[in-house]
Amino acid sequence: MAFPKAVFTVSETTKCPLYSFGDAFSVMGITIAMNSNEENTFVVTAIIHSPVEKEKCKILNGDLTRIIVQYERADKIPVCMVSCSGCTGSLRLEYKKELILAEDAAEDGFSNELSSMIHLLSDFAFFKNIDANNLEKVVNFFKVNKLDKGDIVIRKGDPGGNFYIIVSGSVNVINDRGMSISSLSKGDVFGEMSLICNDCVGATIQVQEPSSILYIDRKNFQQILEQYPAVQLYFTRLLAKRLTTSNTIRGKDLSSGMIGNLAEIPAEALFQTLNMNNKTGILTINHLQKGTARFSFRQGSLIKAKYDTHIGETAFYEILKEQEGRFRFTPGIPTEDFEVPEIGYFMKLLMEGMRRLDEGRAKSN
Repeated sequence: MAFPKAVFTVSETTKCPLYSFGDAFSVMGITIAMNSNEENTFVVTAIIHSPVEKEKCKILNGDLTRIIVQYERADKIPVCMVSCSGCTGSLRLEYKKELILAEDAAEDGFSNELSSMIHLLSDFAFFKNIDANNLEKVVNFFKVNKLDKGDIVIRKGDPGGNFYIIVSGSVNVINDRGMSISSLSKGDVFGEMSLICNDCVGATIQVQEPSSILYIDRKNFQQILEQYPAVQLYFTRLLAKRLTTSNTIRGKDLSSGMIGNLAEIPAEALFQTLNMNNKTGILTINHLQKGTARFSFRQGSLIKAKYDTHIGETAFYEILKEQEGRFRFTPGIPTEDFEVPEIGYFMKLLMEGMRRLDEGRAKSN
Protein backbone atom coordinates (compact mmCIF):
# COMPACT_ATOMS: atom_id res chain seq x y z
CA MET A 1 0.00 0.00 0.00
CA ALA A 2 1.31 3.46 -0.91
CA PHE A 3 0.86 6.50 1.32
CA PRO A 4 0.85 10.24 0.49
CA LYS A 5 4.11 11.77 -0.70
CA ALA A 6 6.46 13.85 1.40
CA VAL A 7 8.39 16.64 -0.31
CA PHE A 8 11.83 17.73 0.92
CA THR A 9 13.33 20.97 -0.43
CA VAL A 10 17.02 21.95 -0.28
CA SER A 11 17.29 25.03 1.96
CA GLU A 12 21.07 25.15 2.39
CA THR A 13 24.02 23.62 0.53
CA THR A 14 27.77 23.51 1.19
CA LYS A 15 29.90 22.30 -1.71
CA CYS A 16 27.36 19.67 -2.68
CA PRO A 17 28.45 18.23 -6.07
CA LEU A 18 24.92 17.32 -7.22
CA TYR A 19 22.20 19.56 -5.86
CA SER A 20 21.49 23.26 -5.33
CA PHE A 21 19.15 25.51 -3.35
CA GLY A 22 15.47 24.89 -4.14
CA ASP A 23 15.87 21.36 -5.52
CA ALA A 24 12.97 19.14 -4.39
CA PHE A 25 12.76 15.42 -3.60
CA SER A 26 9.45 13.56 -3.37
CA VAL A 27 9.34 10.48 -1.18
CA MET A 28 6.57 7.88 -1.26
CA GLY A 29 6.22 5.51 1.66
CA ILE A 30 5.31 1.89 0.84
CA THR A 31 4.03 -0.65 3.39
CA ILE A 32 4.40 -4.31 2.43
CA ALA A 33 2.42 -6.94 4.33
CA MET A 34 4.17 -10.26 5.07
CA ASN A 35 3.09 -13.42 6.89
CA SER A 36 5.37 -14.85 9.55
CA ASN A 37 4.26 -17.68 11.86
CA GLU A 38 0.64 -16.92 10.95
CA GLU A 39 1.03 -13.37 12.27
CA ASN A 40 1.09 -10.27 10.10
CA THR A 41 4.30 -8.26 10.01
CA PHE A 42 4.98 -5.21 7.90
CA VAL A 43 8.02 -3.94 6.05
CA VAL A 44 8.25 -0.22 5.27
CA THR A 45 10.31 0.99 2.33
CA ALA A 46 10.38 4.15 0.21
CA ILE A 47 10.48 5.32 -3.40
CA ILE A 48 12.46 8.53 -3.88
CA HIS A 49 12.19 10.83 -6.90
CA SER A 50 15.20 13.13 -7.35
CA PRO A 51 15.12 16.46 -9.23
CA VAL A 52 14.68 16.00 -12.98
CA GLU A 53 17.92 15.69 -15.01
CA LYS A 54 20.06 15.32 -11.90
CA GLU A 55 21.89 12.25 -10.65
CA LYS A 56 20.62 10.26 -7.70
CA CYS A 57 22.65 10.34 -4.50
CA LYS A 58 22.71 7.02 -2.68
CA ILE A 59 23.76 8.67 0.58
CA LEU A 60 20.88 11.15 0.57
CA ASN A 61 18.41 8.48 -0.58
CA GLY A 62 19.45 6.38 2.40
CA ASP A 63 18.95 9.31 4.78
CA LEU A 64 15.46 10.02 3.45
CA THR A 65 14.51 6.33 3.46
CA ARG A 66 15.45 6.07 7.14
CA ILE A 67 13.03 8.92 7.91
CA ILE A 68 10.18 7.18 6.09
CA VAL A 69 10.91 3.92 7.90
CA GLN A 70 11.12 5.72 11.24
CA TYR A 71 7.67 7.29 10.88
CA GLU A 72 6.18 4.34 8.94
CA ARG A 73 4.37 6.58 6.48
CA ALA A 74 5.05 9.88 4.77
CA ASP A 75 2.01 11.77 6.06
CA LYS A 76 3.10 11.25 9.69
CA ILE A 77 6.44 13.04 9.31
CA PRO A 78 6.49 16.30 11.33
CA VAL A 79 7.75 19.56 9.85
CA CYS A 80 11.52 19.31 10.27
CA MET A 81 15.01 19.99 8.94
CA VAL A 82 17.09 17.10 7.57
CA SER A 83 20.89 17.07 7.30
CA CYS A 84 22.51 14.92 4.64
CA SER A 85 25.23 12.69 6.12
CA GLY A 86 27.41 13.99 3.31
CA CYS A 87 30.30 13.04 1.04
CA THR A 88 32.49 15.89 -0.19
CA GLY A 89 29.71 18.35 0.59
CA SER A 90 26.56 18.62 2.68
CA LEU A 91 22.90 19.61 2.42
CA ARG A 92 20.10 20.73 4.67
CA LEU A 93 16.59 19.94 3.54
CA GLU A 94 13.30 21.34 4.80
CA TYR A 95 10.20 19.18 4.99
CA LYS A 96 6.71 20.59 4.76
CA LYS A 97 3.56 18.60 4.34
CA GLU A 98 2.74 18.45 0.67
CA LEU A 99 -0.37 20.19 -0.59
CA ILE A 100 -3.12 17.55 -0.39
CA LEU A 101 -6.27 18.74 -2.12
CA ALA A 102 -9.68 17.17 -1.78
CA GLU A 103 -10.13 13.86 -3.55
CA ASP A 104 -13.22 15.04 -5.42
CA ALA A 105 -11.00 17.03 -7.76
CA ALA A 106 -11.52 17.57 -11.46
CA GLU A 107 -12.94 14.74 -13.49
CA ASP A 108 -10.66 13.17 -16.10
CA GLY A 109 -12.21 15.07 -19.00
CA PHE A 110 -11.76 18.40 -17.30
CA SER A 111 -8.30 17.38 -16.09
CA ASN A 112 -7.16 16.66 -19.64
CA GLU A 113 -8.62 19.92 -20.87
CA LEU A 114 -6.88 21.87 -18.13
CA SER A 115 -3.58 20.13 -18.79
CA SER A 116 -3.72 21.43 -22.36
CA MET A 117 -4.15 24.97 -20.97
CA ILE A 118 -1.03 24.98 -18.80
CA HIS A 119 1.00 27.26 -21.07
CA LEU A 120 -1.88 29.71 -21.30
CA LEU A 121 -2.62 29.69 -17.56
CA SER A 122 1.03 30.07 -16.56
CA ASP A 123 0.85 33.68 -17.78
CA PHE A 124 -2.12 34.49 -15.54
CA ALA A 125 -1.22 36.67 -12.54
CA PHE A 126 -2.69 34.18 -10.05
CA PHE A 127 -0.78 31.13 -11.35
CA LYS A 128 2.52 33.03 -11.49
CA ASN A 129 2.55 32.64 -7.70
CA ILE A 130 2.67 28.83 -7.99
CA ASP A 131 6.11 27.32 -8.56
CA ALA A 132 6.61 25.51 -11.88
CA ASN A 133 6.94 22.08 -10.25
CA ASN A 134 3.45 22.28 -8.76
CA LEU A 135 1.65 24.37 -11.39
CA GLU A 136 0.06 21.51 -13.32
CA LYS A 137 -0.99 19.72 -10.14
CA VAL A 138 -2.71 22.83 -8.73
CA VAL A 139 -4.36 23.67 -12.07
CA ASN A 140 -5.83 20.18 -12.33
CA PHE A 141 -7.74 20.65 -9.08
CA PHE A 142 -9.77 23.44 -10.69
CA LYS A 143 -12.87 22.69 -12.73
CA VAL A 144 -14.06 24.38 -15.91
CA ASN A 145 -17.48 25.91 -16.40
CA LYS A 146 -18.58 27.12 -19.85
CA LEU A 147 -21.27 29.79 -19.67
CA ASP A 148 -23.44 31.70 -22.14
CA LYS A 149 -24.22 35.40 -22.30
CA GLY A 150 -26.61 36.44 -19.53
CA ASP A 151 -25.81 33.54 -17.19
CA ILE A 152 -25.39 34.46 -13.51
CA VAL A 153 -22.17 33.05 -12.03
CA ILE A 154 -22.69 34.27 -8.46
CA ARG A 155 -25.35 36.49 -6.92
CA LYS A 156 -24.92 39.16 -4.24
CA GLY A 157 -25.92 37.90 -0.80
CA ASP A 158 -25.36 34.23 -1.58
CA PRO A 159 -22.93 32.27 0.66
CA GLY A 160 -19.40 32.31 -0.74
CA GLY A 161 -18.56 28.90 -2.14
CA ASN A 162 -15.97 29.09 -4.93
CA PHE A 163 -13.02 31.07 -6.25
CA TYR A 164 -13.14 31.90 -9.97
CA ILE A 165 -10.63 32.70 -12.74
CA ILE A 166 -11.73 33.81 -16.21
CA VAL A 167 -9.99 31.81 -18.95
CA SER A 168 -11.84 33.39 -21.88
CA GLY A 169 -14.72 35.78 -22.43
CA SER A 170 -15.83 38.46 -19.97
CA VAL A 171 -18.31 39.15 -17.18
CA ASN A 172 -20.01 42.20 -15.69
CA VAL A 173 -20.10 43.21 -12.03
CA ILE A 174 -23.71 44.21 -11.31
CA ASN A 175 -24.92 46.56 -8.56
CA ASP A 176 -28.23 46.47 -6.66
CA ARG A 177 -29.98 48.38 -9.44
CA GLY A 178 -29.02 45.83 -12.07
CA MET A 179 -26.47 48.17 -13.66
CA SER A 180 -22.96 47.14 -14.69
CA ILE A 181 -20.35 48.98 -12.60
CA SER A 182 -17.26 47.23 -14.02
CA SER A 183 -16.21 44.29 -16.16
CA LEU A 184 -13.70 41.45 -15.79
CA SER A 185 -11.98 39.51 -18.55
CA LYS A 186 -9.28 36.93 -19.31
CA GLY A 187 -6.99 36.34 -16.31
CA ASP A 188 -9.16 38.30 -13.86
CA VAL A 189 -10.42 36.65 -10.67
CA PHE A 190 -13.47 37.01 -8.45
CA GLY A 191 -15.16 35.35 -5.47
CA GLU A 192 -12.03 35.38 -3.32
CA MET A 193 -13.18 37.97 -0.75
CA SER A 194 -16.22 35.98 0.36
CA LEU A 195 -13.92 33.00 1.00
CA ILE A 196 -11.10 34.94 2.67
CA CYS A 197 -13.49 36.96 4.87
CA ASN A 198 -15.96 34.10 5.33
CA ASP A 199 -18.73 36.43 4.22
CA CYS A 200 -21.56 36.48 1.67
CA VAL A 201 -20.94 37.36 -1.97
CA GLY A 202 -20.55 41.13 -2.31
CA ALA A 203 -21.70 41.61 -5.92
CA THR A 204 -23.58 39.80 -8.68
CA ILE A 205 -21.45 38.52 -11.58
CA GLN A 206 -23.19 38.10 -14.95
CA VAL A 207 -21.64 36.73 -18.14
CA GLN A 208 -21.20 39.43 -20.80
CA GLU A 209 -20.16 37.08 -23.62
CA PRO A 210 -19.69 33.29 -23.87
CA SER A 211 -16.98 32.48 -21.32
CA SER A 212 -14.87 29.67 -19.88
CA ILE A 213 -14.31 30.07 -16.16
CA LEU A 214 -12.17 28.01 -13.80
CA TYR A 215 -13.40 27.50 -10.26
CA ILE A 216 -12.24 25.76 -7.10
CA ASP A 217 -14.14 25.16 -3.85
CA ARG A 218 -13.51 26.73 -0.45
CA LYS A 219 -11.59 23.79 1.04
CA ASN A 220 -9.07 23.56 -1.79
CA PHE A 221 -8.79 27.34 -2.00
CA GLN A 222 -7.79 27.49 1.67
CA GLN A 223 -5.23 24.73 1.08
CA ILE A 224 -3.61 26.76 -1.69
CA LEU A 225 -3.48 29.86 0.52
CA GLU A 226 -1.76 27.90 3.29
CA GLN A 227 0.69 26.19 0.95
CA TYR A 228 1.78 29.23 -1.07
CA PRO A 229 2.44 32.49 0.88
CA ALA A 230 3.02 34.26 -2.45
CA VAL A 231 -0.67 33.76 -3.25
CA GLN A 232 -1.60 35.60 -0.04
CA LEU A 233 0.59 38.53 -1.12
CA TYR A 234 -1.09 38.45 -4.55
CA PHE A 235 -4.53 38.88 -2.98
CA THR A 236 -3.27 41.68 -0.71
CA ARG A 237 -2.00 43.60 -3.73
CA LEU A 238 -5.18 42.85 -5.67
CA LEU A 239 -7.33 44.25 -2.86
CA ALA A 240 -5.17 47.39 -2.62
CA LYS A 241 -5.45 47.89 -6.39
CA ARG A 242 -9.24 47.49 -6.34
CA LEU A 243 -9.60 49.93 -3.45
CA THR A 244 -7.44 52.48 -5.26
CA THR A 245 -9.49 52.10 -8.45
CA SER A 246 -12.74 52.35 -6.49
CA ASN A 247 -11.62 55.49 -4.66
CA THR A 248 -10.45 57.06 -7.93
CA ILE A 249 -13.83 56.41 -9.56
CA ARG A 250 -15.66 57.74 -6.51
CA GLY A 251 -13.42 60.79 -6.48
CA LYS A 252 -14.20 61.58 -10.13
CA ASP A 253 -17.92 61.11 -9.54
CA LEU A 254 -17.86 63.32 -6.48
CA SER A 255 -16.00 66.10 -8.27
CA SER A 256 -18.90 66.43 -10.72
CA GLY A 257 -21.60 66.31 -8.03
CA MET A 258 -22.43 62.76 -7.07
CA ILE A 259 -25.85 61.50 -6.07
CA GLY A 260 -26.32 58.18 -4.27
CA ASN A 261 -27.59 56.48 -1.14
CA LEU A 262 -26.03 55.19 2.06
CA ALA A 263 -27.27 51.65 1.39
CA GLU A 264 -24.72 51.42 -1.45
CA ILE A 265 -21.94 53.58 0.02
CA PRO A 266 -21.82 53.58 3.86
CA ALA A 267 -21.36 56.94 5.53
CA GLU A 268 -17.83 56.13 6.73
CA ALA A 269 -16.73 55.19 3.19
CA LEU A 270 -18.37 58.29 1.73
CA PHE A 271 -16.65 60.62 4.19
CA GLN A 272 -13.30 58.87 3.77
CA THR A 273 -13.50 59.17 -0.03
CA LEU A 274 -14.11 62.91 0.22
CA ASN A 275 -11.17 63.24 2.59
CA MET A 276 -8.73 61.11 0.56
CA ASN A 277 -9.56 62.99 -2.65
CA ASN A 278 -9.16 66.42 -1.00
CA LYS A 279 -12.65 67.50 -2.04
CA THR A 280 -14.08 70.93 -1.42
CA GLY A 281 -17.87 71.20 -1.31
CA ILE A 282 -21.07 70.53 0.59
CA LEU A 283 -22.47 67.07 1.33
CA THR A 284 -26.23 67.00 1.92
CA ILE A 285 -27.97 63.82 3.14
CA ASN A 286 -31.77 63.58 3.05
CA HIS A 287 -34.44 61.02 4.01
CA LEU A 288 -32.77 60.27 7.35
CA GLN A 289 -34.54 59.27 10.57
CA LYS A 290 -34.02 62.76 11.99
CA GLY A 291 -34.34 64.91 8.90
CA THR A 292 -31.52 66.38 6.79
CA ALA A 293 -27.79 66.45 7.52
CA ARG A 294 -25.30 68.91 6.04
CA PHE A 295 -21.49 68.71 6.02
CA SER A 296 -18.93 71.09 4.51
CA PHE A 297 -15.47 70.03 3.32
CA ARG A 298 -12.45 72.12 2.43
CA GLN A 299 -9.62 70.26 0.69
CA GLY A 300 -10.83 67.05 2.34
CA SER A 301 -11.07 68.53 5.85
CA LEU A 302 -14.43 68.57 7.63
CA ILE A 303 -15.16 72.18 8.60
CA LYS A 304 -18.92 72.18 9.31
CA ALA A 305 -21.35 69.46 10.42
CA LYS A 306 -25.02 69.61 11.37
CA TYR A 307 -27.57 66.83 11.85
CA ASP A 308 -30.83 67.32 13.75
CA THR A 309 -29.82 69.16 16.95
CA HIS A 310 -26.22 67.96 16.72
CA ILE A 311 -23.39 70.22 15.55
CA GLY A 312 -19.70 69.53 14.94
CA GLU A 313 -18.17 66.26 16.13
CA THR A 314 -21.40 64.85 17.56
CA ALA A 315 -23.19 65.39 14.22
CA PHE A 316 -20.44 63.42 12.50
CA TYR A 317 -20.69 60.58 15.03
CA GLU A 318 -24.49 60.49 14.71
CA ILE A 319 -24.50 60.26 10.90
CA LEU A 320 -22.28 57.16 11.03
CA LYS A 321 -25.19 55.32 12.64
CA GLU A 322 -27.43 55.89 9.60
CA GLN A 323 -27.68 53.09 7.04
CA GLU A 324 -30.23 54.57 4.67
CA GLY A 325 -30.56 58.02 3.16
CA ARG A 326 -30.03 59.90 -0.12
CA PHE A 327 -26.92 62.06 -0.49
CA ARG A 328 -25.65 64.71 -2.89
CA PHE A 329 -22.20 66.28 -3.02
CA THR A 330 -22.05 69.77 -4.54
CA PRO A 331 -18.57 71.15 -5.35
CA GLY A 332 -17.65 74.54 -3.87
CA ILE A 333 -18.20 76.37 -0.59
CA PRO A 334 -19.07 80.01 0.26
CA THR A 335 -16.13 82.45 0.40
CA GLU A 336 -16.66 83.02 4.13
CA ASP A 337 -15.97 79.30 4.78
CA PHE A 338 -12.43 79.50 3.42
CA GLU A 339 -11.09 80.49 6.85
CA VAL A 340 -13.31 78.30 9.04
CA PRO A 341 -11.13 75.98 11.20
CA GLU A 342 -11.53 72.24 10.65
CA ILE A 343 -13.57 70.35 13.21
CA GLY A 344 -10.71 67.97 13.96
CA TYR A 345 -8.13 65.69 12.40
CA PHE A 346 -10.29 63.59 10.08
CA MET A 347 -8.77 60.13 10.68
CA LYS A 348 -8.98 60.66 14.44
CA LEU A 349 -12.64 61.63 14.07
CA LEU A 350 -13.34 58.58 11.92
CA MET A 351 -11.60 56.15 14.29
CA GLU A 352 -13.46 57.57 17.28
CA GLY A 353 -16.73 57.40 15.37
CA MET A 354 -16.19 53.76 14.41
CA ARG A 355 -15.26 52.93 18.01
CA ARG A 356 -18.51 54.43 19.27
CA LEU A 357 -20.42 52.61 16.55
CA ASP A 358 -18.92 49.27 17.58
CA GLU A 359 -19.71 49.90 21.23
CA GLY A 360 -23.30 50.73 20.35
CA ARG A 361 -23.70 47.53 18.37
CA ALA A 362 -22.17 45.47 21.18
CA LYS A 363 -24.63 46.91 23.72
CA SER A 364 -27.60 46.27 21.45
CA ASN A 365 -26.57 42.61 21.10
